[in-house]
Amino acid sequence: MANKAIRDAFGEVLLKLGDEREDIVALDADVANSTKSILFGEKYPERFYDVGISEANMAGMAAGMAIMGKIPFINTFAVFMMLRAADPIRSLIAYQNLNVKICGTYAGLSDSYDGASHHANKDMAFFRTIPNMTVISVCDAVETEKAVRAAAEINGPVYLRLSRASLPVIFDENYKFQVGKGILIKEGKDAAAAIIATGMMVHKAIKAAEELEKEGISVRVVDLHTIKPIDRELLIECAQTTGAIVTAEEHSIYGGLFGAVSEVLSAECPVPILPVGLEDTFTESGDYEELLEKYGLTAENIADKVKKVILKKYEE
Repeated sequence: MANKAIRDAFGEVLLKLGDEREDIVALDADVANSTKSILFGEKYPERFYDVGISEANMAGMAAGMAIMGKIPFINTFAVFMMLRAADPIRSLIAYQNLNVKICGTYAGLSDSYDGASHHANKDMAFFRTIPNMTVISVCDAVETEKAVRAAAEINGPVYLRLSRASLPVIFDENYKFQVGKGILIKEGKDAAAAIIATGMMVHKAIKAAEELEKEGISVRVVDLHTIKPIDRELLIECAQTTGAIVTAEEHSIYGGLFGAVSEVLSAECPVPILPVGLEDTFTESGDYEELLEKYGLTAENIADKVKKVILKKYEE
């Protein structure tokens, strides 16, 4: 599979949307070269606002623009969107159900060398608790374009979780993206478990499934790109069919994908479930792939958790 950076795909589709719709504006908190909103800004300077290192002001400005009929896309690193712009996002944008698209780039550990201050491993937990908020976590460049376009069509606030990383392109242009509907990437014949993955962990899940197949273990793989509203129907069907679940996310295991999936299945179809994600820790700086290895965000760890959760299924 060829690789493409998620941030590049985002910048390109934002520019395309600017070509197509005059009501779209973009705001950036002094990181436009990094978020790639600069592509929009260079072509449409009259619709682009670099507010400086002032994330809260950016969200407040976007609220006002949305009230006036614009569709603002606000851009900064995911960790700063969550921590520095939290108040106006909650109190102005979400409370009034305003049509603002909140684009958190450099999610997870993808801003690897800048360390714990720049790593975003709690953003999904924050955003999915906010009423009126849609939360989307993309896994490749094609899904990024489809998701950004879908977000522009939603009349209300959307959090788009975007990586800095260059990731394998999983889907082709025929891929049908639908908000709130997960994608069954691999069916698995007589699957013994299902791997529910989101974001960059989807390609790790696919690799894990391939390795497990070599050992005679068949699993399902699901891309759960929308964390809220979550695809309850697909999760329940996976639990009923396989009887065991592993979640995989580049996020804390507290409050993110694992929490969201567990909430559904504990109420609707209790089965053994194990997480692959970041534990209760601050993360270090370093090479991205080395960090993923250090914190267990690997295909090998997913495969190991699958074996463990299958054993738990038969123990129960």
